[in-house]
Amino acid sequence: MTSLNLIHLFDFYLAVLFLISTVLRVSQYRTIISIVRAVPSRWPRLFNLVKQHSMIFLTWASVLPAMLAFSLSAVHMLACRLVWPQAELTFGELTKNWLAGTSVGILGIAMLAVDCLSAIRVSPVDRESMEKYFDQAEYWLRSWTAPVVHFVTLGYINPRKMVSVEVQKALIEASKLINTTFWWVSAQTGLRVAFGLALWVIYAWNQ
Repeated sequence: MTSLNLIHLFDFYLAVLFLISTVLRVSQYRTIISIVRAVPSRWPRLFNLVKQHSMIFLTWASVLPAMLAFSLSAVHMLACRLVWPQAELTFGELTKNWLAGTSVGILGIAMLAVDCLSAIRVSPVDRESMEKYFDQAEYWLRSWTAPVVHFVTLGYINPRKMVSVEVQKALIEASKLINTTFWWVSAQTGLRVAFGLALWVIYAWNQ
């Protein structure tokens, strides 16, 4: 146990975690992709309406976390493959310095906690509910009854405007969810890079 190379173990951990994360989200990705592919043909008017509010997603709050996650991943790959490709650090070497051991331990616990929480938080996509909502919205955007209701109620009730407002609200909520997910990914990547860099710095210090 004391002779186990922590840097190689960390590389193995990243590979296994990527595999587990992909397996846990396969059904989720499949459902989302199938719905997205069906939108233009099954709900064309709703699709056109969504495109009018597409700028809701194109904000710095959406882009910045993705850029940060990519940057952190690039730093990790650079340090692992180019800076210290032959680095080795064992448990035995780590226990010789209490400060180094404590730092790596804290970062390792935090990394494991965030990764485990991320795996637990994977939720299935309720395709049936989404399709019912889309069908209802498409009906009011397509049906001749919408302008009739608007006329009969003297303009107080406008079904198509109500659909537009609800779609915008739904897109805003989806954007918030995407932002939260991106920041969560950034936190995961940041902790992994910090843990890996801690191992490499300790290795370099011991040389």
